Amino acid sequence: MNSLGKLFLQGLAVVIPVVLTVAILWWMAAGSERLLGGLLTRIMPDGWYIPGLGVASAVVLIVLVGLLSHILIFQKLLDLWEAIVNRLPLVKTIYTAIKDLMGYFSQGQQDRFSKVVMVKLPGLSFQLLGFVTRENFDDIPLNPEAEDPIAVYMPMSYQIGGYTLYLSRSCLTPVDISFEDAMRLAITGGVTQSNDKD
Repeated sequence: MNSLGKLFLQGLAVVIPVVLTVAILWWMAAGSERLLGGLLTRIMPDGWYIPGLGVASAVVLIVLVGLLSHILIFQKLLDLWEAIVNRLPLVKTIYTAIKDLMGYFSQGQQDRFSKVVMVKLPGLSFQLLGFVTRENFDDIPLNPEAEDPIAVYMPMSYQIGGYTLYLSRSCLTPVDISFEDAMRLAITGGVTQSNDKD
């Protein structure tokens, strides 16, 4: 029975991530098909609509928004939208949390966090895994007291969150590891193992 229980737990460890990933993708596809598909059905001539055009339209719209985000006018409109949202207490909290979460995993944010370091605080024997977010403070109203200061983001295990420390460069040791591997290690508390074989 003990072996059967272990096999069951191993099976859950494989099945649950797959099922959740498929369920989320299915929910997003069904939602875009229902929303955009219904809209396309109304505006297209009879017989022209093909199932799946809603999903395809959603992908095209997202790519289009990505392109527009590089245009100054669109950026100004987005700034105006955020200014309005920031005046609405509950909406501001929800919007900011979602935006920060999505931005956290974007390519630009990963590039900012590309420097992975081990942090050793003075007088302590343990180390923490962190990501360098800033080495220059000239453009922000902060003046950290640390000698040769660096901002290091310290993620918390098993949750989206963390805190930023302003440390002396001497407290940091660079680590030759990718952002993805370091983040996986930090978020899971080191429980997961890489499937890559050298």
